[in-house]
Amino acid sequence: MSSQCDTHSQTKKTIYNVYKYFKKLSLDTSNTEIATFFKQTQAKTAEACGVSEKTVKRITAEGNKSSSESQAACPSFTSPRKTYKRIKFASEVDGFDADIVRRIVHDFYDKREYPNKSNILAEYKKRTEYKGSETSMWRILKNLNFKYKKCNDGRRFLMERNDIVAMRVKFLRTIVNLRQNNDTRPVIYLDETWVNQNHTKGHIWQNEFNSEGLKVPTGKGSRLIICHAGSSSFGFVHGSKLVFRCQSGTSVDYHTQMNSTIFKEWFIQMLQHLEEPSVIVMDNAPYHSVLAENYPKANERKADVQKWLSEKGVEYSPLETLSELRERVKKLVPRQKIYELDQIALEMGHEVVRLPPYHCQYNPIELIWAQVKGDVAKKNVSFKIADVEKLVNEALDAVTVDSWKKCVSHCEKLQEEDFIKEGLRDEILEPIIMTINPDEDSDDSEDEDDIN
Repeated sequence: MSSQCDTHSQTKKTIYNVYKYFKKLSLDTSNTEIATFFKQTQAKTAEACGVSEKTVKRITAEGNKSSSESQAACPSFTSPRKTYKRIKFASEVDGFDADIVRRIVHDFYDKREYPNKSNILAEYKKRTEYKGSETSMWRILKNLNFKYKKCNDGRRFLMERNDIVAMRVKFLRTIVNLRQNNDTRPVIYLDETWVNQNHTKGHIWQNEFNSEGLKVPTGKGSRLIICHAGSSSFGFVHGSKLVFRCQSGTSVDYHTQMNSTIFKEWFIQMLQHLEEPSVIVMDNAPYHSVLAENYPKANERKADVQKWLSEKGVEYSPLETLSELRERVKKLVPRQKIYELDQIALEMGHEVVRLPPYHCQYNPIELIWAQVKGDVAKKNVSFKIADVEKLVNEALDAVTVDSWKKCVSHCEKLQEEDFIKEGLRDEILEPIIMTINPDEDSDDSEDEDDIN
């Protein structure tokens, strides 16, 4: 038993029971010889169970605390290993590989062919060194919010979730129109990333995506969170660099360390460093997307909903049920979400444009992050977080305006090409969408069997 992390709850319970038994023997006045032998109860427990005395002390403290809090005869113990998240390399791909999968599906659309997990997998293997199965490919497609829809003629067509398509088209139309209309405002791209203290050139680092389309890093070791913004006009925004250490090196998602308070403070300071009105491009991370006004949630108490309505000057009857009050709230909620940061930027003379989820390829700062991480990986020989932090700052300071111009030019080309394709794809998909049976949801029976 090497460490506390490897001690299962059942093992802890056994050790605790041995300790309690030895403790009982040590208090037995009828047999002083045995009682004296077990006076050092924790030491004897450690010897009997083959663990360290320090481990016994931790377990007994946990057991005693559980018993006192719950007033139960049998204390409960935790199993730290249960929180460990295994990396699924075959079905949880990084942002750039996810973009390849999405583009393969779109290529089938553009050729008026029917994509499915089999032909998508075959094409993906041609373009990459992927070794996964059809089951893993289906998991990737589901994570990217693709779903099978059944047509009236019996065919099953792989469709992308409508709201994601709409957000992508809206972003592309907005950003392309800015350039076509010769808008002279600088376009500022911002984002956050992370660097692990064990980051090396030969190490594979992976960004998974969570349900909100946010990048989730995997890997062990202490991490640094990096937040920055830049433009092809002048490179990084002067004075906007933010680098800090994660409070917990074992946290799976670095988004839990970057909260809305930290980001809002950084965002306002970044805007203050801009010398002219600008267009700010950012994604929809939760800490980017705090609403300008809070509305009662679905699980809100009736008294809180009544109080909110009263503050808004909305008249209601005390006899109205919670369901009726919720309907009143719905009428007051604007159809389009208004975000606090968007309002702040607008008041300071700037416009915010939101990236669609799962589309990091449109953000040139992702290419800048790759450059920075590459520089850190080449020079990281000590694997100490203090040294890595120094390397990160040096790598960020070394990024030139020319690097930004190249990265932005690459992403602008993607944006232009994809915007044209969206218009053509709309014409191609319309006849197919018209044949989809509205009464039939996705036919996933075959595929669900694959992944169970």
